[in-house]
Amino acid sequence: MTERNGILRYDLPASLVVFLIAVPLSLGIAVASGAPLAAGLVAAAVGGIVAGFFGGSAVQVSGPAAGLSLVVADLVHTYGWRATCMITLLAGVVQLLLGLFRVARAALAVSPAVVHGMLAGVGVVIALSQLHIVLGGSPQRSAVENLLELPAQIADLHGHAAAVGLLTIAVLLVWTRLPQKMRLIPAPLAALVIAALAAGLLGWDVTRVDLSGLFTQIQLPVLPSGDWHGIVGAVLLVALLAGVESLLCSVAVDGHRVDLDKELTGQGIANVVAGALGALPVAGVIVRSTANKTAGARSRWSAIMHGCWVVVFCLGLGWTVRLIPMESLAALLVFIGIQMINLGHVRKVHGHGEVPIYVVTLLGVVLLGLGEGVLVGLALAAFLTLRRLTWVSVQARRRNDGRWHVAVNGSLMFLGVPRLTAALRSVPAGADVDLDLNIDFMDNAAFETIHTWRLEHERGGGSVEIDELHDEWYTIAASGSRMFPAKTPPKAPDRWWLPWTHRRLVPRQGGPAALESGAKEFHERTAPLVRSIFTELAHKQMPSHLFITCADSRIVPSLITASGPGDLFTVRNIGNLVPRCGIGPTDDSVVAAIEYATQVLHVRTITVCGHSGCGAMAGLLSGGVKAGSMPGLRRWLRHGNHSLARYIADHDGPGAGPLDRLCRVNVLQQLENLRTYRRVDELVRSGQLELVGLYFDIGAARVEVLSAVGEDVSGSARRTGNMVL
Repeated sequence: MTERNGILRYDLPASLVVFLIAVPLSLGIAVASGAPLAAGLVAAAVGGIVAGFFGGSAVQVSGPAAGLSLVVADLVHTYGWRATCMITLLAGVVQLLLGLFRVARAALAVSPAVVHGMLAGVGVVIALSQLHIVLGGSPQRSAVENLLELPAQIADLHGHAAAVGLLTIAVLLVWTRLPQKMRLIPAPLAALVIAALAAGLLGWDVTRVDLSGLFTQIQLPVLPSGDWHGIVGAVLLVALLAGVESLLCSVAVDGHRVDLDKELTGQGIANVVAGALGALPVAGVIVRSTANKTAGARSRWSAIMHGCWVVVFCLGLGWTVRLIPMESLAALLVFIGIQMINLGHVRKVHGHGEVPIYVVTLLGVVLLGLGEGVLVGLALAAFLTLRRLTWVSVQARRRNDGRWHVAVNGSLMFLGVPRLTAALRSVPAGADVDLDLNIDFMDNAAFETIHTWRLEHERGGGSVEIDELHDEWYTIAASGSRMFPAKTPPKAPDRWWLPWTHRRLVPRQGGPAALESGAKEFHERTAPLVRSIFTELAHKQMPSHLFITCADSRIVPSLITASGPGDLFTVRNIGNLVPRCGIGPTDDSVVAAIEYATQVLHVRTITVCGHSGCGAMAGLLSGGVKAGSMPGLRRWLRHGNHSLARYIADHDGPGAGPLDRLCRVNVLQQLENLRTYRRVDELVRSGQLELVGLYFDIGAARVEVLSAVGEDVSGSARRTGNMVL
């Protein structure tokens, strides 16, 4: 019952909306394809009922597609209409087999820039050809000829024909700006109705759509005759173009929940039926699918019912089509063609540097033809992909200490050898060189170039230190071992987040040498990446957190919080203690940080972060014995006495062992200590400041949120959670 209610409530109204859009679009696409008008309506019915029933998408609507009109028009011109129907049927068989063999996802490997460029090119060709009909003339054989003849056509307007065409375009442009209630009628339907009424009332001399003998227009397919290579190519072209367009459309409107293989199978069955009934090829159509989803469709029943409405229309109301001027259908096609040049697609491909692919495909379709344009676009996409995969950056510079630094990044192949050679030749003979190879692949030509240069440079009195930041391609090749068979995935950099003792290039003994080496590494590798950020931060800091944590060397705030420069205003001390206001011995450093953070920086959060195995808490548990002969430490640990008292009073507090429990209790106590400062307490009560407790389990590398405080801090954590690093 619930499913039936959903169909009646959502899918039925949506099917009526799509039906009103589908009828005029199907007629227009039939005109652009050079096919009988009935072929467009039959294709709409088959796409809705058959593809909707067998497909794998919930809201996609299939039918005749404008993107296939050029292919169909060329096939009709070459083989005739009935042979074109057989090509459609065979293309459906190919789609059905591809779906059964579950290769649908391979279609998504086609560059979207090629698909969008193809559709835009088809839109240009359709608009240019149909514009001649709108102006009262006849289209030429090619887009170039249509463009060259357009000025003469404009100069020689054909009265009534041009008037009804321009009226249709005007209604289409204005309709989207009308109030919402009026826009319940789809713009294409409104434009055709208004144009038909105007032509009838004013007595304009226009060409009417002929839909007489609807069922006699349906012709059974016949085998095409001629070059079988061309016929096979046509079958594959229709199958692939219709399949790719359908799959991309289904992903766009249905997301990744769509069953692509089932959808391709459904499209194949629909094209077999469409070809057998003498209809246009069927594909998923973005205009109808988007309208279906926007109208509230929830299931495939909307598409199926829309196909049923088309059948009912053909049987009972087909006579109304005779009132539509052909010039109005041409104007509708001009409008559709212009809409196929989607600037949103251009913006998307621009973000990935694929505008050249889009433009070349568009121009190829317009100037050369659909198949040729797509092939040119695919070739350019493959070339640019190869170029990106083989991209290499080579930089050589002389450092202040006199040594030369050469950095190579990317995939080092023979295509990058000229750039590599130019950089290596810029290094003077006898210089000391640090060569950094941050590469995921090196072929033999690149290895020979580096190895030969290194030997010659060292014979000339220079030195070369090679540091391979990724896999050791050079080392393996130099040793004569077998090279890796393919490119390797990138690894996390063996740098800043590792201790010095775990790094290869930093002195393991630590001391000044390690700091100096670390600073050198920062200048060479990290500074160029973050310089722009620090340049911006140099003028002003705006941290969002005051972060109070322990001075323990194992606690790295930026690492365990995934924060960056300018995020945390950090205070570190033994035991992450916050002295209570008015209780000695005073510690102005912590008080000053709290005052500055809340009154000058206006932080929104103060976080106290404790950790497992804290030495300060161990000292508290020992009653100061572990502080030994460190009087300063013993005085400082007095600020933890309230934590110790709370620990003793709360035997059921969080934590496993005694030390772990005290470490956690101490975090909660320090949050209470923060509330002893009047300014902090006022900000917390007004909701302008939040107090948060964190606990870092060192052994498990896990951060736990112990407390997030608004009005008060309770004796135990109000909210807990884990974040595994």
